Amino acid sequence: MAEADAHRAIIAVWKIESARLIAGLARIVRDVGLAEELAQDALVAALERWPESGVPENPGAWLMATAKHRAIDELRRRKRLERKHEELGHDMEVRAEGAAPDLEAAIDDDVGDDLLRLVFTACHPVLPPDARVALTLRLLGGLTTDEIARAFVVPEATISQRIVRAKRALADAGVPFEVPRGPELATRLSSVLEVVYLVFNEGYSATAGDDWMRPALCEDALRLGRILATLMPDEPEVHGLVALMEIQASRAHARLGTGGEPVLLFEQNRVLWDHVLIRRGLAALERAEALGGALGPYALQAAIAACHARARTAEQTDWTRIAALYAGLSQLTGSPIVELNRAVAVSMAFGPEAGLAIADAVAEDGDLEGYHLLPTVRGDLLAKLGRFDEARAELERAASLTRNARERELLLARAEDAKSRGLHEHREKSP
Repeated sequence: MAEADAHRAIIAVWKIESARLIAGLARIVRDVGLAEELAQDALVAALERWPESGVPENPGAWLMATAKHRAIDELRRRKRLERKHEELGHDMEVRAEGAAPDLEAAIDDDVGDDLLRLVFTACHPVLPPDARVALTLRLLGGLTTDEIARAFVVPEATISQRIVRAKRALADAGVPFEVPRGPELATRLSSVLEVVYLVFNEGYSATAGDDWMRPALCEDALRLGRILATLMPDEPEVHGLVALMEIQASRAHARLGTGGEPVLLFEQNRVLWDHVLIRRGLAALERAEALGGALGPYALQAAIAACHARARTAEQTDWTRIAALYAGLSQLTGSPIVELNRAVAVSMAFGPEAGLAIADAVAEDGDLEGYHLLPTVRGDLLAKLGRFDEARAELERAASLTRNARERELLLARAEDAKSRGLHEHREKSP
């Protein structure tokens, strides 16, 4: 097998398996930083061996076996085996008096539970909120610090420091690798929901790389969301988040063209939408609404997604309701990104000029400086108003800001279209 091909295969496997690997190891060594190091050791071993031996038939199992052996060696080296035996004795068999605990069996327990423990551990109150999110994205999603930085629109060095400090803080505090109980569960839930949705979004619209989507991340986030819904059936925001992810995930097959290029919502073939996921999402939204009280940010976003899901064609979309929902969401969150989305909805409901006024106000505030979707929205609205030269400049700027290759291609194509339309208009006006 060619070395370059092997390396690509290894990285692809790592993106899929790293969260499960780290979660399984963290339950054994009770240290998420050490668990990530052991998982990385297994990755290094794969990079050394697979180019010569070939990628194993079950690469995830190979990585897990390698990491398990290193975990056992590490526990023995640190002379902690006796204490780990006591901690894990209730869920493993000891072959004989004084024998080592069956660590391999312990790591092979239910993966879903381990992933959930990993999220709640990374979201522990000993960490500041931004560190909880960054660490969980790193451990659960296998994202690079650069990708996380893009999601938060902050320098990469800032994210790197947050992750290093977070792992050290968890180790120093001796945070247990478990799902919290009682009142503590409720206090940590909002951070967990934020993390799960950010993981979903990274899969739904990748911030960097050559792929528009990373479906494995969407699937991991959906699975965690569904587990949370079972864990907290009376919490409307959990159901709201699940509803939002189910409905958004329903469009996955329609979001890519035959060549892997992005297909925007208005242009998607709605026949390709997954109506099973839509029904699941609408049912989750109904559960959130039935629990009463004012809808939270996830349930409001789910209600917006439901407006799209219920429309058989793009033309039948209830943009007036969507604009109203975005207004409520903006008031609740104060987010400039929500305001930017409201600008789009308002433009569809009341015309591009009204939408552009909102987008311009967002630009003047400066909070989204360097965020590629701001010039994207402004470019689209300027084009609809016939201001093609301005539109082209904005779309080219957006293309220069995005780190996703597919999105850059789309934006440059739209900039070229605006340029062509502008030239055509100038020719028509020329004497």
